[in-house]
Amino acid sequence: MAGIPKSPNHYSPIKNLERAKRRQEHVLARMEEAGFITPEEREEAAAQSLPIRRVAPEQIAPHFIEHVRQHLMTAYGEAMVYKGGLEVFTTLNVEMQKAAEEAVRNGLRQLDKRQGWRGPIGQQDVTGLAEKAAAMPPPAVREGDVLQGVVTKVAKDHVVVQAGGTAGKLAFDDMAWARRRLRGKDPSKDVTVLPSVKLLVKPGDVIEVGIKKVDREGVQFRLEQTPIVEGGLIAIDPRTGAIRAMVGGYDFARSEYNRAVLAHRQPGSAFKPIIYATALNEGLSPATLVVDAPVVYENEDPDKTWKPENYEKKFFGVISLREALTHSRNAATVRLLDKVGVRDVTDFARVLGIASPLSHDLSLALGSSSVTLQELTAAYGIFANQGMQLDPYAITMVQDNNGQMLEQKLFEPREAISKETAYLITSMMEDVIQKGTGQLAKSIERPIAGKTGTTNDYTDAWFIGYTPNLVVGVWVGFDDIRTLGETESGAHAALPIWVDFMQEVLPSLPVLPFEIPDDILFVKVDPSTGLLAEQGGQGTVEIFAKGTEPTDTAPPRTDPAEFYKLDQVLEPASGAPSPPR
Repeated sequence: MAGIPKSPNHYSPIKNLERAKRRQEHVLARMEEAGFITPEEREEAAAQSLPIRRVAPEQIAPHFIEHVRQHLMTAYGEAMVYKGGLEVFTTLNVEMQKAAEEAVRNGLRQLDKRQGWRGPIGQQDVTGLAEKAAAMPPPAVREGDVLQGVVTKVAKDHVVVQAGGTAGKLAFDDMAWARRRLRGKDPSKDVTVLPSVKLLVKPGDVIEVGIKKVDREGVQFRLEQTPIVEGGLIAIDPRTGAIRAMVGGYDFARSEYNRAVLAHRQPGSAFKPIIYATALNEGLSPATLVVDAPVVYENEDPDKTWKPENYEKKFFGVISLREALTHSRNAATVRLLDKVGVRDVTDFARVLGIASPLSHDLSLALGSSSVTLQELTAAYGIFANQGMQLDPYAITMVQDNNGQMLEQKLFEPREAISKETAYLITSMMEDVIQKGTGQLAKSIERPIAGKTGTTNDYTDAWFIGYTPNLVVGVWVGFDDIRTLGETESGAHAALPIWVDFMQEVLPSLPVLPFEIPDDILFVKVDPSTGLLAEQGGQGTVEIFAKGTEPTDTAPPRTDPAEFYKLDQVLEPASGAPSPPR
């Protein structure tokens, strides 16, 4: 210990035991020279192994804490924050935060592996490595730990890895994912699939490994790779606005930038519920029909001619608003936005707390305008909270060192939208979970509503979902805005993180239903026309805000497009929007 203060990082026995041992022997020699110990005591001390406990300091919620610190610095100044003895009470739920950090780390690691292996970190001479490791004290390793190691041998079905004082086997099966070798930035193009796992590594390769299992037979590793993709998660209690968990990136030590609060990214289809909620607020219903068909927006510049397409590259004709949102139909949403009006949607978004600049053209239908994860998640929270809005906050109270109150959060709920509109859009997003793009969340057996979001070229993946007592948003993407790879949609890249988090935290919360307002009616309708089903005929039960329910009965089966002349009613206005990214 006497040798470490000169350079704690350089002489750390955890980082470099050999260097620390030499430093220890130097200190013992100086103690002998100064007459503090005898030569025999020096030799006895030098022969002892260093008792090292590899305990990583636990740092909970670093992005959240930095978020709080910045607020305090702005409000009270540096001297007060660091010397004033402030007592700060926050909204953080530690157990939820731990679950959030674990879900984001695991989700980003899995995504990174799907993109492909970037190869060994470096090379190291393995001569005498095993002998040096044998002289080290046995480290305390736990399942799940991630270490940097060196390949010392390639055997028939495994490789031997030396990670500090830990030697173990890495089975070929636990590195098979790395056959997909990423040699550039685009996992859709710059990938080579190696014919054999045995070709992946050679002796001397420095790689990253995780502790898969520790038993009597020794340590079993799995091949790991620190992801370079980033992500964010924020969990808010919609009934109060309290932020319960916040993850601003994969590793605070790597980047202090808080992507949950500061990053403005395109939400893709995660913005669509705002458009549909606007339509519901103006008197349309989940049963209102819209045309999902090809449409072309001409522009003086031919390169800017816009042809919105659906994810499946096909169209589905006349469909209800409920079906259009459930299956995230792009063409239908563009027509709906044109009918409702861009100005009405942007005004409605402001009511929901979206402060980011929004485009004033039809590309808004596909989420072309960048927003933050916090503001979009908080907007969904209004749907979860029966139309009542509470601004998200992280600090409940601040006191000075004398116990005097400096700041206290007061609940100020305000009605942003009607209970009926909130319930209607919630019901439609429940179908996203049950029948649409969010079906992975069906495994959580309680009332859930939500929406996925994917942008052009798979650059951003979103999922925002909620129960009546918790709304959670997840975003995944690269800081330099490049593709995550084909198929890495919101359902594939962001939703699994959301599900992992919710499975951990929801058991601690009561199961609550979405409350049905008094002015919601349940009516049996003909799905092909949206009108009342014939007496005794087939139909589906749909919900309506009182006063928007159909009063006419559907005629005998006919072509709904011809019946409603929807090609005329929903024909887009002239003037092309700028194409989305």
